[in-house]
Amino acid sequence: MNVNEREAEIIRTFATLADSLVAGFDAVDLLQTLVERSAALLDATDAGILLADGTGRLEVVASTDERAQLVELMQLGHDGGPCVECFTSGVAISIPDIGALHDRWPLFRNAAVSQGFHSLHAVPLRLRDKTIGSLNLFRDEAGELGEFDIAAAQALADVATIGILQERAVRESDVITQQLQRALDSRVIVEQAKGVVAYVSEVSVDEAFRLIRAYARDHQRGIVEVASDVVDRRITL
Repeated sequence: MNVNEREAEIIRTFATLADSLVAGFDAVDLLQTLVERSAALLDATDAGILLADGTGRLEVVASTDERAQLVELMQLGHDGGPCVECFTSGVAISIPDIGALHDRWPLFRNAAVSQGFHSLHAVPLRLRDKTIGSLNLFRDEAGELGEFDIAAAQALADVATIGILQERAVRESDVITQQLQRALDSRVIVEQAKGVVAYVSEVSVDEAFRLIRAYARDHQRGIVEVASDVVDRRITL
């Protein structure tokens, strides 16, 4: 495709990625779209993504080809590699001639060359000071990635990063909301149980709660569990 056609396709790719910035989107599909479009539209033979989980451990989550996946996997050991360093530093890394690395990252160098890759450009999946992974562009030919391609790759990675972080935020907020709702529901049950005990035993509400708590401790049960049994008349205090 000519320059104008490629630029139009890149714009359409941005639109596709932007469409994913809604609750409930498929993060795996987003990242697979990113690597496929990056390899097709930029000066790259293959592309892959390393993404950090909640503990900061990197995993290969998307790739256009098994050989790119293999080279990324080789970097997850103690020897590391440019894709991992891109993540840890939060800075783009360019390797114009992988064979010329010599003593640096020998496992990566050998794996990449054996798979036919001779250059690589890795850009961080980063939003401000938070880096969650790296987009890695592998090339069969040696040489630097063009300035336009570098800028486009980083921009595509930025859009994907926003999508991933939003999805995580929504998921985490859902968990917090569920936890808060459970706490509120539990409190309602306890208040009901306090009322039942206060009425049946003719004691104050504070004394009723003390009785519920004491029973829970004596029987090594949770207060909410005991309160539920009191409300359902399974136990009487």
